[in-house]
Amino acid sequence: MVDKITVNEQSSIRIDGEKTLYFDPLHIADEPHDADIVFITHEHFDHFSPQDIAKVANGNTLYVVPKSMAAALKNAGLQSEKCILVTPGDKIEPLSVAVEVVEAYNISKAFHPKANGWVGYVVNVCGGRVYVCGDTDDTPEARAVKCDIVCVPIGGTYTMDAKQAAEFVNALAPKAAIPIHYGTIVGSAAAADEFEKLVNAPVVRKIKF
Repeated sequence: MVDKITVNEQSSIRIDGEKTLYFDPLHIADEPHDADIVFITHEHFDHFSPQDIAKVANGNTLYVVPKSMAAALKNAGLQSEKCILVTPGDKIEPLSVAVEVVEAYNISKAFHPKANGWVGYVVNVCGGRVYVCGDTDDTPEARAVKCDIVCVPIGGTYTMDAKQAAEFVNALAPKAAIPIHYGTIVGSAAAADEFEKLVNAPVVRKIKF
């Protein structure tokens, strides 16, 4: 299942399963227009990039987006009938892909308030569960997730740092962990080295799709 997941940069993730899924597309070099579903975790510029969404989307693409981003979607000109607005705790099945919506927020920082209703996603693909955390700290809601693979932010400043992310992953006990949200805007490559040393599960670094 890990071989179906690639990371472009930041939290820009592609999963090639039964459907082609993108999460927070950013700095997309080509224009594949192959997305069945685009998932957006929140509206910060490095996660909600309308110009990059346009590169992966086509006329049939569905968008799964936090309900709190309704105004941002309208301003970006995305088709409202193609948008599925979600709140934490929702369970949906767009195009027969089972999705669980998980709260993503900071505990001791002000960048991602819980009140904003921003999210991460658990998707059931290729016979397993992949948890794309979004920008979050180690929260009770995140720890309650059951998953086979976790894509976890490690860059610090706005999210967990490498040590905190490793502690979180070890508590989650997935089959594999993929570090994200480092190496571009915040967090160095050394953060991934530290994370890998501290994590019990196999760590996979897959860069560029």
